[in-house]
Amino acid sequence: MDDAFTLLRQAVDLVPEGAVTENGVTVGDVREDIGRQEWEMVLGLLIEFGDAHPISPAFWELLAEAARQMMLDRGRRWCEWRGWEAQHGTIRVTLSLAAADESGRRSAFAGDGRLRPMWDIGNRTTDGERELSIARLWVEFAEELGPGETADVRLAPLRPEQWRHLKSGDVITMYEARPVAGTATVIEVLPPQQYG
Repeated sequence: MDDAFTLLRQAVDLVPEGAVTENGVTVGDVREDIGRQEWEMVLGLLIEFGDAHPISPAFWELLAEAARQMMLDRGRRWCEWRGWEAQHGTIRVTLSLAAADESGRRSAFAGDGRLRPMWDIGNRTTDGERELSIARLWVEFAEELGPGETADVRLAPLRPEQWRHLKSGDVITMYEARPVAGTATVIEVLPPQQYG
């Protein structure tokens, strides 16, 4: 197994040569940071490239392993998450959690992809009953989300093919137990990435 620094060098080679981040950073800039051994900065910049340009799941695997070796647990989970999205597509929603007195949830949950609630996305069983689907969620731009709060989140369905009918503006419902835990409005549905 290569060390984290070798993995980052390999990952930068997978970024399209003319790619630029939203902040104007180029692939050449990242190579200079590698030369200065700014490893955590390099990881962050490579993540920015991956967020701005379609890059293969192999890129995300390299970054996830590098982050693991650097003991950056949240960074590792994010890179694994993005690799999953590259293969299966992206679903983003604005989620509003029910207040503590309206649901079973009394405290905030970590927003790093470990929570796997059930969702009513409009599917029905063969006998017409509501069919709930499972999807992990990642809270964007926040470490956690608590009762009564609203945030944009990304969903990683256990069975992505069941979610393909969703489109922007659809409203779906989150469940953790009997009462509704929250409602979400779909803001973006992207197919798996095309790269090559």
